[in-house]
Amino acid sequence: VLRAVREKYGIPVVTDIHTEADAAMAAPYVDVLQIPAFLCRQTSLLEAAAKTGRCVNIKKGQFLSPEAMVHAVDKMAWFGNRNVMLTERGTTFGYQDLVVDFRSVPLMQRNHVPVVVDITHSLQRPNQTIGVTGGNPEMIGTIARAAVAVGCDGIFMETHPDPANAKSDGANMLRLDLAEELLTTLLKIHKAINS
Repeated sequence: VLRAVREKYGIPVVTDIHTEADAAMAAPYVDVLQIPAFLCRQTSLLEAAAKTGRCVNIKKGQFLSPEAMVHAVDKMAWFGNRNVMLTERGTTFGYQDLVVDFRSVPLMQRNHVPVVVDITHSLQRPNQTIGVTGGNPEMIGTIARAAVAVGCDGIFMETHPDPANAKSDGANMLRLDLAEELLTTLLKIHKAINS
């Protein structure tokens, strides 16, 4: 499926991996292997991803400081892969919320790797009493504008035509029909900051 998407649309494709075996299986079909936040300290997973030679996007664990991500970057270099990105996706705040500390962007950029801000997952509201992760999608634009203003190297977002019926993460997705307007705004901010 991922290969078909890449071939049909001519775009780079990213996918999460969760096990060492996933790295080797996915690498021929995608451009970027993504390490989920809760797995960012798993040395064996980082090693498997590094050894594929693919670009690896490592999401910062909600439980880690931005400074601690130097260890993930160093592990990747140790295993021979310097083609790495780091993604800020919020920090645990209490039991049921995440917050984005925008100091994370320049702090992680000190590792000489691109830093992406996940503008949708960073708005998750985990551990809800109903047993399903909630979200705060009305704040996507706010998080996105702030991320671009502090100089992130890219944004990550999940979209869906009908988030309420998405199979996963619908509570914090951007409705697809709102994506063009948001991206246009972000490009204007980027241009204004860099002119």
